[in-house]
Amino acid sequence: MKKIAVVILNWNGRKLLEEFLPSIIRFSEQATVYVADNASTDDSISFIKNTFSTIKIIQNSDNFGFAKGYNEALKFVEEEFYALVNSDIEVTENWLNPILEMFENQPETSIIQPKILDYKNKEMFEYAGAGGGFIDKYGFPFCRGRIFQHLEKDESQYNDETEIFWASGACFFIRKEVYRKLKGFDEDFFAHQEEIDLCWRAFNLNYKVKYNGKSTVYHVGGATLNESSPHKTFLNFRNSLWMMLKNVPREKLVSTFFIRLTLDGQAGLHFALHGKFSHLFAVLKAHFYFYFFLFKFLNKRESNQYANYYKTKSIVYYHFIKKGIIFDSSFNNSL
Repeated sequence: MKKIAVVILNWNGRKLLEEFLPSIIRFSEQATVYVADNASTDDSISFIKNTFSTIKIIQNSDNFGFAKGYNEALKFVEEEFYALVNSDIEVTENWLNPILEMFENQPETSIIQPKILDYKNKEMFEYAGAGGGFIDKYGFPFCRGRIFQHLEKDESQYNDETEIFWASGACFFIRKEVYRKLKGFDEDFFAHQEEIDLCWRAFNLNYKVKYNGKSTVYHVGGATLNESSPHKTFLNFRNSLWMMLKNVPREKLVSTFFIRLTLDGQAGLHFALHGKFSHLFAVLKAHFYFYFFLFKFLNKRESNQYANYYKTKSIVYYHFIKKGIIFDSSFNNSL
């Protein structure tokens, strides 16, 4: 058995598979490649069977979304390391070797993200992960190479290996034993930020999350859910609140949520002032879900939450007040 499994979650993505599977097949000789299909209604499965004889297919019984889709599929994957790869990712030659080397030489490293660049503009970092993810004290994620909507040009500034707080689900490497110990992604999230929640839970158990800039992939982004989608706004706001409720240390919970809910209110006002009422309603809906499921997610809290993530400053203040648009290593002093 090969050590690493490349697992691509698919739902009605025949065109994406046709475009991006060839690079994965070509540059992943060390891996077993799987497509985990979320009950597609297009011809994805027949296309794979007729075109790529080496790919193993796992067929889920329904469209479970990202979180449960992977949880169900990975029950059947026994390789030592998992590479969870979006269907709109183009990989490059030698993308797996630096990751395997890091896993094998650093037993404390449990989750890894490669450098993620924009498929449509390959000189630029891509929104979903860029040069490795962090989270601020109020639960807002940001990346080296991406502060809110501002993206940096790749000038080899993030060609390093370093510890990060979260790895992007667009291309997410994890040890099988750790994934199973954490019981996988939180299926209530359906999609968006479930990988940050998983990394936060790993962090609480002293597992290390790393970035490896020697491995590069290109991500289309927004191929399955458009950036302008109100549903995406809903998922991001709702899941962020749920994630914080599960993971923020108890002594900081009330004060952190007071400020975060205030900031969410300002975001809703911003949408209203710009005529984006569908996004305003998405924020309101997210808050309704937050309060409705409040006790359910309080009951998901583990016994160990570490406050040292909290040393991270407010990315909202840094970006919108101080006009910061470039990642500054002194900004995040929690790792």
